[in-house]
Order: sequence, then C-alpha cells, then structure tokens
Amino acid sequence: MMQLVVATQNQGKLKEIRRVLANGGIEVVGMEAFSDLIPAEEDGETFADNAHKKALAIARQTGKLCLADDSGLTVAALNGRPGVYSARYAGEDATDAQNNALLIKELAGVSEDRRQAAFCCVMALCTPDDNCQLFEGRIEGRILDQVKGTGGFGYDPLFFVESHGCTMAELPLDEKNRISHRGQALQKVVVALKSL
Repeated sequence: MMQLVVATQNQGKLKEIRRVLANGGIEVVGMEAFSDLIPAEEDGETFADNAHKKALAIARQTGKLCLADDSGLTVAALNGRPGVYSARYAGEDATDAQNNALLIKELAGVSEDRRQAAFCCVMALCTPDDNCQLFEGRIEGRILDQVKGTGGFGYDPLFFVESHGCTMAELPLDEKNRISHRGQALQKVVVALKSL
C-alpha cells in the first residue's frame, strides 16, 4: 500500500483528505506520525508558493511522497483578502471564531450583492527528489453576516453556496468534499496518484 504524508497540522483538512482517499489503496498519514518534523515557513505570496514549500520540506525530511495544500478565502469587497493570510487573518494564533468575527466586522455595511467570495486551493504533490505537481480548485460563494452550521472549519459557517442554498458548514462532509475547492483539487490528485 502506498503511503502518503500530508503536510498539515490542521485536523479538519486531514480528515477531509483521508475521506476522499479512503478507497484508493493509499495510507494517509499526518505529520504527527513522525517526530521532529520542521514545517516550512508559509511566507509565499501565493497559495501555490506555500503549498509547494510545505510539500517539498516534509517530503525531503520523511523521504516519502508528500501532499500539502494551501487554501483560503478571497473576498472581492476586501480586494482579495484574507487570501494567503486566511488562517492567521486575526493574528498569528487566531482561532476560527476570531477570524470569522474579524471578517464579519470588516464586511459590516457591505450589501449582500457585494459579498462575493471564493474559496481557493492549490495542492502540491512532491517526491523527496523534488518532483512536484500542482493541482487547483475553486468554488464561488458569498459571505453571510452571521455564522450558520456546525460542520466544517475555518470560514465554512460564513461561506454561502448559492447552488446548495446553505453554507459549507451545513453540508454533509461527502457533499462538501465533492464540490469544495479542496475536493476539486483532491480529485485531480487522485488521478495523478493512480499514474504513479
């Protein structure tokens, strides 16, 4: 069975990735399976930069095939913010609730028709010898002025998906994985893994 290391400490992301890859004959392991791993600094200017840096750093340290993603929320009315700073929008150690509260505050007074947003994801699949492939996914939506739903993580409770009439946090996990930015990128990763 192929082993794939996922370069994340986000348990929500790891759960989603494991769920999608569950039936592919791939053992998905998180960084906690190894001791003393040093994550790459996420100082890239794009999602692609950060995903590539994270996957390559962990692939080199473990000597194994590694998958990393960098993803986040871009909001039109905020000129694309929070973007690559999505996880630390309200500060370096910000919680999901703090990030969501700041987003609500910054969009106060912005009309519903100007609250367009997108979740964007870039995944990097890297071997220890620097062979890397990038995969992208994107889903459009709009930002609500209050949280709805208890599933998911991050900005999911504020991200309304028009086609489904609910937030990402209100979707069953399998449906979220089917339509989400990460789910789209992961489906491309699945195809790539089959050719290895």
